[in-house]
Amino acid sequence: MDLSEIKAAARKAAFGRRKGAFEAVGPGQSAHLSEVLAGYRGVPLAGYMPIRTEISPLPAMAEAAAHGPVGVPVIQGNAMPLEFSRWEPDAPLRDGPFGARVPLEDIYFEPEILIVPLVAFDAQGGRLGYGGGFYDRTLERLRARRATLAIGFAFDAQEAEELPLEATDQPLDMIVTDTRIIELN
Repeated sequence: MDLSEIKAAARKAAFGRRKGAFEAVGPGQSAHLSEVLAGYRGVPLAGYMPIRTEISPLPAMAEAAAHGPVGVPVIQGNAMPLEFSRWEPDAPLRDGPFGARVPLEDIYFEPEILIVPLVAFDAQGGRLGYGGGFYDRTLERLRARRATLAIGFAFDAQEAEELPLEATDQPLDMIVTDTRIIELN
């Protein structure tokens, strides 16, 4: 089995675990995410608009938006880094690629904190995404410019013992789940 097949199998198993968690608790709790973000009031950050069975960061993003800029990712094209458009609670949205909603009007900015969606994570800060490499390219670009905090947000059930990772996979700095905060160094 080559690495792409191993990753596909890991994704399939992780999607099953995530679906089970979503069915058990709904879009999840963001209390721990709010707690973490409270320590960074006013720092530009980007979250995401949850799709399918992703845990929802929206309540924590709404709280953070009262203190500073909050954005969501806008896909620019295949194999390109993400750009982040300013998001406000209740602002008008339009359909973006892959079913994620994006602001009706794009006002781009560079976040210093990214709340990163994921399919699976491990205790060392490894992350398995959807396979497009968007967040890996984006984190690499942002980290080349300044310190950028990558916070993985997931259900506990998405944790894996070990993930098939590549040299281009960007690590998470912290993982916040529906039940805990995992700080990494």
